[in-house]
Amino acid sequence: MELVCVAEANEMPREQGLDHSFNFMTEGYMYILNRRKSFNSDVFETRLFGKRAICLGGEEATALFYDNDKFIRKGAAPNRVVQTLFGKNGVQSLDGDEHRARKNMFMSIMTPDELKRLTDITNRQWKLALSRWEQMDKVGLDEEAQELLCRVACQWAGVPVQEEEVKDLAKDLTAMFESPAAIGPSHWQGRNARNRVENWLIPLINQVRNSEIAIPENTALYKFSWQRNAVGSLLDEQVVAVEVLNILRPIVAISVYINFLTLAIHHFPEEVEKLKTQGEEYSTMFIQEVRRYYPFCPVVTAIVKEDFNWNGKKKKKGTLTMLDIYGTNHDPKTWDNPDLFNPSRFKNWQGTPFNFIPQGGGEYWLGHRCAGEWVTIEIMKVSLEFLVNKMKYDVPKQDLSHSMVSMPSIPNSKMIINNVKRTV
Repeated sequence: MELVCVAEANEMPREQGLDHSFNFMTEGYMYILNRRKSFNSDVFETRLFGKRAICLGGEEATALFYDNDKFIRKGAAPNRVVQTLFGKNGVQSLDGDEHRARKNMFMSIMTPDELKRLTDITNRQWKLALSRWEQMDKVGLDEEAQELLCRVACQWAGVPVQEEEVKDLAKDLTAMFESPAAIGPSHWQGRNARNRVENWLIPLINQVRNSEIAIPENTALYKFSWQRNAVGSLLDEQVVAVEVLNILRPIVAISVYINFLTLAIHHFPEEVEKLKTQGEEYSTMFIQEVRRYYPFCPVVTAIVKEDFNWNGKKKKKGTLTMLDIYGTNHDPKTWDNPDLFNPSRFKNWQGTPFNFIPQGGGEYWLGHRCAGEWVTIEIMKVSLEFLVNKMKYDVPKQDLSHSMVSMPSIPNSKMIINNVKRTV
């Protein structure tokens, strides 16, 4: 790949050409990182989706990106992402006091007691899944993990779902996070899935408000249904549906990490004994390395709030800005040998909120860092414990490579296991 770049003194490198959306779609997770390396710069200008865009990565640039005085989120996400992944008027698109109030709503369910309840639910669902898998000739772990996590998500969020509805609901929730970067029918499947699930949730929200169904008061469905806006009115029912989905969908998306947990155990068998003998500390290090090493979220977007200068380079109001998530997690300025899988790098890790950002950076309460990051880690802990200590299984011959273009990426075979047996 040969890149053409121009830059005047005190100007950021600029990629020549009318539009590079095709390159972004075909290079995937590597698009920004490739250019950061070629331009020898953590920031460059290009054109994407018909717009002038700034792309940046690395710790210093991430700290800049999460400065709420410099950037806003409203209008930053492409419409195809809003219509599939985020939903209209969701927390990801808000700024200022409105964002803080909405974010506090999410953080109110991230208490130690609620996270403990989540791990208990996850444990029970893994046990039930294991009983099913013992009776199966082969297990497609990707689909099975999606359904397992759909059950976890609904139970934890207080969303009543019948067992016969789980498979279809899991498929719809999966379509939402598989479709933002897709084209053609796959993308429209994601849009249709969102509309379908939002329309399913709205009557439940009204039933909660009318006391027609009993939902535990500590759950997302109950709390979000009764959330009020700045003027004291209940949130619009459709907004509530979007935000409940911002609990359900990301939990099901942890299936991607379960794929990669299993892949890492298989590809790095020397880690298994360490996981068995070195306790929770090493398990947490392993989980963090899986989150750093494998691709998950490629980029996040924002818009320049007002003109400002950074490192001698001018940023103009209204410019689309994209932060390189994958590249920041593989930045050699932060990570020694970033392309090697090494959980021990987290043993004495003195990180900041800006150099390890698999689910975004910054801080939780006032910023745009994912409120569900703790949920992800807790579910991965339970899952890893089962995969290493509570079951045995074989990994038959299959295509275990994963694409750096598909978003999200998972092993091409969707992680097939067989001969599953409970050990505890």
